[in-house]
Amino acid sequence: MYLPAFPAIATGLHTDTANVGISLASFFVGICAGQVLYGPLMDRYGRRTPLLAGLGIYLAASLACIFVTNAEQLIALRFIQAFGGCSTFIAGRAVVRDVFPSEQIARVFSLMMLVMGVAPVIAPIAGGIVVSLAHWRVIFVTLSLLSVALLAAVYFLLPESKGPDASVSLHPVRIMQRYGQVMVTPGFLPYTLASAFGSAALFAYISASPQVFMEMFGLSERYYGLAFAFNAACLITGGQLSRLFMKRYSNEQISLFTGLLLLGNGLFLAGVTWLGYGYLPLVLGGLSAYLFIFGINNPNTNALSLKPFLHNAGAASSLSGVIQMSINASVSFLVSWFADGTALPMVTAIVLCAAAAAGALVTAQVLSGEGNIFKMSQQKQL
Repeated sequence: MYLPAFPAIATGLHTDTANVGISLASFFVGICAGQVLYGPLMDRYGRRTPLLAGLGIYLAASLACIFVTNAEQLIALRFIQAFGGCSTFIAGRAVVRDVFPSEQIARVFSLMMLVMGVAPVIAPIAGGIVVSLAHWRVIFVTLSLLSVALLAAVYFLLPESKGPDASVSLHPVRIMQRYGQVMVTPGFLPYTLASAFGSAALFAYISASPQVFMEMFGLSERYYGLAFAFNAACLITGGQLSRLFMKRYSNEQISLFTGLLLLGNGLFLAGVTWLGYGYLPLVLGGLSAYLFIFGINNPNTNALSLKPFLHNAGAASSLSGVIQMSINASVSFLVSWFADGTALPMVTAIVLCAAAAAGALVTAQVLSGEGNIFKMSQQKQL
């Protein structure tokens, strides 16, 4: 929501948009750190208590963001905000596993992905409207009010789906042992890396887009929000089409083919920019195509990374999230660090991430001993 306000925040805090962009990277780091903690806590103490605590942290940090006086304070508070806020989507997945029978979980997760995909469409538009009508600090007032509403909804409307379990150990050694078992499971790491690098290109775009579209291309806050919304719509559309492709092709086929398409798209986007033809229609079109293809690719790589786990699925999901967010945060930070007022850092990161994702997918296919992965499969059996 605060992306369209990057220039206004930079002016208000007497810094540049690159430094404000580091606050987005710190947010990703906070999400990564929180995922390590909340999974074991929710297994040990139930879902509601850690969730309410996380929302409380998010509310406190959001309120503090209203009064920041420099970029360093914003960077630190955004980390704390994410550390609390990431409890929400961890709890959401856990509650679904608790409440719904196994045959309905995939359907519910797909609906959750659709709802979560709407957020990138609404948030930048709302942020653009707020910053065009009021001070940028009002964005954090809005986030504070939303967190109050979420706290009330959880407290009054969300029943506990899993009670405390004293048998769950919170000893760091035991937790790390479980994570170690997950890490060495065949198929987990390459598909997790494929998903991570594919999404890291998305985060490179998110981090650099305010500077690229508003400063380089001169879009207003509202038009930036519309451009961001269009790209998010492409991502959502690809995600929904992925379910249709799954009826005819295997996850392995879809993930590898679309992974190679991501690499081709990244090369095109980088090529036109490096050669000096990085005009707005080409850059926006290339990004839209990348997000559309990624929307098809990502559900399949995520499913394949968790496929080997009948047990330890929670640990696998947490570890996968930590790896992905670590890479996403690193790429986001590097793009902000090397920002030079052009689209070059963004497109370079995108093509490198796409190449890494494609390499991980090819590696996964080789290690699995798959045959001709482009051969049309029979009707997929779930």
